[in-house]
Amino acid sequence: MAPRILLARHGQTAWSQLGKHTGRTDVPLLEEGKQGAKLLGERLARDPWKGLPGLEVRTSPLVRASESCELAGFGVRAEPWDSLMEWDYGDYEGMTPAEIQAVRPGWLIWRDGVPGGESVADVSARADEVVAWARSAERDVLVFAHGHILRTLAARWLGFDASFGARIRLEPTSLSVLGWAYGAPALERWNDTGHLDV
Repeated sequence: MAPRILLARHGQTAWSQLGKHTGRTDVPLLEEGKQGAKLLGERLARDPWKGLPGLEVRTSPLVRASESCELAGFGVRAEPWDSLMEWDYGDYEGMTPAEIQAVRPGWLIWRDGVPGGESVADVSARADEVVAWARSAERDVLVFAHGHILRTLAARWLGFDASFGARIRLEPTSLSVLGWAYGAPALERWNDTGHLDV
């Protein structure tokens, strides 16, 4: 069976709750985010996942992702990887989309990148590195990371330009699976937050 990549977005933070662009600022999880990460771990411990034995796990080193990984029960198995860090938002760090539009009308990160931060090509190159690693594995892999890098990763897995990420929203503490259909890369599961419905 061709390897798949399981994507876990980190739990809720104060900044993600407010819609602020949270790139390299190490914002901690809210209690809600911690609980969500635990619920995700409980879900992955049950069928059909059964704890994902033998799976290689990597996480963004930023605390909101690494703590989500730990709380979900995968911390001991996880290796931090800078390629999974969130988009460097540069001058727009900590700003909401409305605040950015007020100073730069018509701005779209997926087209324009950010001043003082990463370009779309920069983030796409990091996503390509993760895709290459995942496809070279002989088993499924699991990553804990952030909204924009995971959306870019999905776009690149599917063979699309990074801008496709604009069309696939991703909620905090969601579970997604990038797999295969008829021999071609496919979205097997996307933005699944069923474990939070308790």
